[in-house]
Amino acid sequence: PEFAMASSQFALHVACLLLGVHSLEAFVLPSSCASSLGLRQHGSLAASQPMHTVLSIQKQRSRARLEGTSALRMKAPMHDAIDKVVKENKIVLFMKGNQDFPQCGFSNTVCQILKACNAQFEDINVLENELLRQGIKEYSQWPTIPQLYIDGEFIGGCDIAIDMYQSGELVELVERVMAEAD
Repeated sequence: PEFAMASSQFALHVACLLLGVHSLEAFVLPSSCASSLGLRQHGSLAASQPMHTVLSIQKQRSRARLEGTSALRMKAPMHDAIDKVVKENKIVLFMKGNQDFPQCGFSNTVCQILKACNAQFEDINVLENELLRQGIKEYSQWPTIPQLYIDGEFIGGCDIAIDMYQSGELVELVERVMAEAD
């Protein structure tokens, strides 16, 4: 029994380390499990919390920490990649879906406006990459998608595109940029 208890504690300790938890006391187990493993009850979760729920919560916390660090590492390369796309294309729409199959009403509206202006534009589907989805928001310092860029400049989102289209300003801008591209 002593070996079985030590073995169980060791297995739980390894699981904690793998999940990024540095103390066995970070887990809250049902009292029957805790006592059979020789552990005390600690933490903010109720003692009746099933073990798989506690493990799941700890895994989610650990994954969030890892994603946060990878997002920081990817920040500069993502910014550079977005900057390259914006500068190399006359008209770019960062959107949900693509111009043939928009997956958001706002993205669809901006696509239809650009098509009404006879614009040839690049569409970038932000749903394919979460780093891109967050990166474009940081790049423009604009919280929503879609985001329209013309001639390397951030124009705005759906509301701004609608206003500029209704005033005729967007049509003029698109015609000028398209003429320069030829």
